Amino acid sequence: MYVVPPPKGSDRVGGSETGSDEVRIYQAWKGSNKFFLQGRLIFGPDVRSLALTVFLIVAPISVFCVFVAHKLMSDSYDNWGGYIMAIAIVLTSCDLMLLLLTSGRDPGIIPRNAHPPEPEACDDNTGGTQTPQLRLARVKEVEVNGMTVKIKYCDTCMLYRPPRCSHCSICNNCVERFDHHCPWVGQCIGLRNYRFFFMFVFTTTLLCVYVFGFCWVYIKRIMNHYEISIWRAMIKTPASMALIIYTFIAVWFVGGLMTFHLYLICTNQTTYENFRYRYDRRANPYNKGLLLNFKETLCNSIPPSRNKFRAKVPREVALPVRSVTGGFNSPNMGKAVDDIEMGRKGVWGDIGSVLDQHEGQFSDNDGLNYKSSGLGEMSPEISTVKEGDGGRGGMHSSWGRKAGNWERSPEILALASRMAESNRTVGSGSGGGTTLSTEPKL
Repeated sequence: MYVVPPPKGSDRVGGSETGSDEVRIYQAWKGSNKFFLQGRLIFGPDVRSLALTVFLIVAPISVFCVFVAHKLMSDSYDNWGGYIMAIAIVLTSCDLMLLLLTSGRDPGIIPRNAHPPEPEACDDNTGGTQTPQLRLARVKEVEVNGMTVKIKYCDTCMLYRPPRCSHCSICNNCVERFDHHCPWVGQCIGLRNYRFFFMFVFTTTLLCVYVFGFCWVYIKRIMNHYEISIWRAMIKTPASMALIIYTFIAVWFVGGLMTFHLYLICTNQTTYENFRYRYDRRANPYNKGLLLNFKETLCNSIPPSRNKFRAKVPREVALPVRSVTGGFNSPNMGKAVDDIEMGRKGVWGDIGSVLDQHEGQFSDNDGLNYKSSGLGEMSPEISTVKEGDGGRGGMHSSWGRKAGNWERSPEILALASRMAESNRTVGSGSGGGTTLSTEPKL
């Protein structure tokens, strides 16, 4: 599931014994989506742009119905002008409904994994002293219609993306058959809403052509009624002229977009694949021919959503990090090995990256008490001393010791502080520890 369930035997999650320890999936959603009507509608993070799109559709249609269709309806004797307004309203309603179906539904989001998939052991030449390093392959190969297709690992969703799936950086989700993220509808366009998006673009283009054509019809009626030129007729109906200019500009955008997606449907491509020239130098494994491509894209049944946004799940709890012997590497991470946690004898080069974090953390005590299992395992050359004049215990190396003077480097002091904190944590439940000698050995 999307949220990690609590361990068995846990009666309380989030400090509650009642139903408040459960939330709905949309409330714990890790993507950037916006939910409305208690998870029944899902939008992208740029849902506000949807209001602009609705305004650009409704405003010109309102002007058309009031200043053009209404005039044609009142001037016509056979009542055919009423059909003009009715058709405009029906087309607009269908356009808005398709817009809502495009932007307010799950486009095909793949649920995230709660943890990465099982890594594969890689062959490192460790000489048999360590467990082989565990890594996830960055790319895998799968077979689609007899052709080899590469799939990539997503570090955010912790899964291998299915073929034609991509991660949308705006919605922060992996989407099946990802086409593009459309800012005009405020949603990703993917497997489950692509046909609605295409029908929305097609209906918008049809609506622009409809308004454009009947504005010219109204101008023609004015010319015939007043027996004037076309320019004078345009002056008598400025609303028609504004609509003609508006729809002429709009039809180039939405009409061109519709033509482009018709080409994509015919070749069974996505916008993402086309812009990356995915099939310019190799065959398209998804191309099944013109008719089958149209059937697959526009006529096949829409698969159900992989996410039940209103389902209840336990609150997410913070699970302890599980240490893996030999380390674990994500495909995008470098080699990460903590020698101290692995139980190896530390060397100065291994712990050099953490020395500066603990400088100056010694307190003014007469001596330092450590567990016998802590410091002795690190190096036989390290011991503790007690300074008579300063009253501060410290660590030093016996190498390079001068008579009557112990030169303690900040690195040695930092290591002593680190080991003291570690041994204090490990041995908190046991008896007293062994006090290391603070006198120098002569």
